[in-house]
Amino acid sequence: MTTEYGTGGVGGIDGSGATPAAPPRRLDARLNRERLVAAAREVFAEAGPGASLNEIARRAGVGPGTLYRHFPGRTDLLTAVLRDRIETLCARAERLLGARDADGALRQWLHDFLDHARTNQGMGSALLVETASAAGDPDCRRRILDAASGLLDRARRDGTARADVTVDELVHLVVGIALSTTGGERTGPEPHRLLELVLDAVFGGPRPGSPG
Repeated sequence: MTTEYGTGGVGGIDGSGATPAAPPRRLDARLNRERLVAAAREVFAEAGPGASLNEIARRAGVGPGTLYRHFPGRTDLLTAVLRDRIETLCARAERLLGARDADGALRQWLHDFLDHARTNQGMGSALLVETASAAGDPDCRRRILDAASGLLDRARRDGTARADVTVDELVHLVVGIALSTTGGERTGPEPHRLLELVLDAVFGGPRPGSPG
């Protein structure tokens, strides 16, 4: 039985066994997508989730048609920004797992999480935890919980975190602070101080030099 491989031979297209380079058009598409996500991150941070998509395309240096080819709707673009932010949060958690101070690592990551959740005029907290599935990425909430869980488990084992605090409770407390201190009149309690009050209970009391 004879197998046809076409005129290119076996292996790579030219028969040499080498993997062909990505076509220029595919590379351009990937770069355009990256530019759009970067621009969206900036514009959403400035103007909120209802920001102009045309402005995002302009800052990315592409036309509106290119934006809609990559992201047919606003939710698709918001989800892409969400994924980018989740990657940053999870990478930060991974690095902090190696920190000498287990309690301090958990504190620092939760302060980082609070900053992310409050960003973009309320978009962060809603997308990061509560509406991730609706935004098209059901794994986002799970990834945040996993990142927090690793740091909380270590703080229980090597630090002073209470054994009866669950990761679900901890994440929801941070999201609650974000929701209650984002938007409207910016004259309420300072969000990082509120988080420190929560963490004082988690660790059994205030610590000198705590952030916020």
